[in-house]
Amino acid sequence: MRCALITIAHGRHAHLLRQYEALGASTVQPDDVILVAMDDRSLADLPFGDVGPTIVDLPAGRRGLPLAAARNAGAEAALRAGADVLIFLDVDCLPGPGLVESYLAGAADPAWAGSVLCGPVTYLPPAPEGGYDLAALDELADPHPARPAPEPGTVIRGTDPALFWSLSFAVTAQTWRAIGGFADIYEGYGAEDTDFALTAKAAGVHLAWVGGARAFHQHHPTANPPVQHLDDIVHNANIYFERWGAWPMGGWLEQFQRAGLVRWTADSLERRRLTD
Repeated sequence: MRCALITIAHGRHAHLLRQYEALGASTVQPDDVILVAMDDRSLADLPFGDVGPTIVDLPAGRRGLPLAAARNAGAEAALRAGADVLIFLDVDCLPGPGLVESYLAGAADPAWAGSVLCGPVTYLPPAPEGGYDLAALDELADPHPARPAPEPGTVIRGTDPALFWSLSFAVTAQTWRAIGGFADIYEGYGAEDTDFALTAKAAGVHLAWVGGARAFHQHHPTANPPVQHLDDIVHNANIYFERWGAWPMGGWLEQFQRAGLVRWTADSLERRRLTD
């Protein structure tokens, strides 16, 4: 089975180069590496070494980075190259040595080939001087507790599409086409991944958690709730509500409301301005 690793990026150059360095230690190498550069032509100038990704340039959307459209563009490039399996990995994530091999095994197993395959993700502490020890990644495995994390070599069915996250997942080409990709009406951060999981469920496609497909999220500063993405989240939450009749990202929206940043009613969400 021919497989492609797809990463979308804007900035985070050091993280991307470390991802590709970790990819070099994979037990199985992807046949194609697709990099979608979102409004960042400088990515083409990075010292990629032997990886040599196929770069797809995508301009910014009217409201911000087109995360959903970028994943679709990466998938289209992979399918044109003949990929049977699409592996998506966020630019912040390091692939564990068995990630590609485990996703391929899941895609080849008739019991799981029609699923959205998801791997456990460990959030790493700040890197020590000299960076993370890529040879010891598996020793750092402490997957995020909010998601299933079966043992390597084990695959379990997921029952809650809300647990899907786009940090690390894989699908066969046939499954991707059955789902139809991400809804590119979302722009910027938030909700597009939960929408994808619900769209998959509506198409009869379920999640499967692949224990050996471990990824490791490189540390970087962030905010909780992510106020830097407030405008995106408000915009995308309203789109999601129109499509599904429920609110996504409930914890963040409640925190924004308590902080006086949004006005949230039963059927609309607005950002509050300082003059409100």
